[in-house]
Amino acid sequence: MNALGWREWAALPEIGVPALRAKIDTGARTSAINARGIEPFDRGGKPWVRFTLRPDRRRAEDIVCAASVTDVRVVKDSGGHAEERYVIETPLRIGERPEAWSVEITLADRAGMQFAMLVGRTAIRRRFVVDPGRSFMTGKPASPVAAGAAS
Repeated sequence: MNALGWREWAALPEIGVPALRAKIDTGARTSAINARGIEPFDRGGKPWVRFTLRPDRRRAEDIVCAASVTDVRVVKDSGGHAEERYVIETPLRIGERPEAWSVEITLADRAGMQFAMLVGRTAIRRRFVVDPGRSFMTGKPASPVAAGAAS
């Protein structure tokens, strides 16, 4: 089985995110991403959401993303506070690995957190083991961004 460190580079190519630093968190069931300015809308009679993401709070530009909404659910954060969040499903790539797989991600205000994305255990189950003493074991994604991701 492949190994990950406690933090890795991740890409969400279908929604236009080429690379961001993500915390691998086996204590969290669901993955989460820092979404600001969340705007629900309809596309073809289906619920969608548009949001802004800053992959790196120190130097990256904001990315406007759009994705179909698969669910709205109550999620407890690490402090035990429950909040209702939109859930999207999109392919995830870790590091330089070529394969991507579909994962559920909740949209959350992670502005005060060090990482824009938290990868929960369901996203990596049966794919990876985590070495908590290592970081960035898989390299940085070099994937092209999907054209028109926020349209």
